[in-house]
Amino acid sequence: MTDQPCPTCGKPSQAATRPFCSAGCKDRDLLAWFAEDYRLPGREHAQDGLDKPAEPD
Repeated sequence: MTDQPCPTCGKPSQAATRPFCSAGCKDRDLLAWFAEDYRLPGREHAQDGLDKPAEPD
């Protein structure tokens, strides 16, 4: 198995923090997810009417 570089900084990864090189890079990656810097591709939200206010009876 070949070691992949750290996805945050590109340095060689360490076994204790794999796939990152350090706890600092691991934390920076987590903070980027929290800040929504990363996004998973997907469909746009469908307009299903759930955001509309309820109509009176």
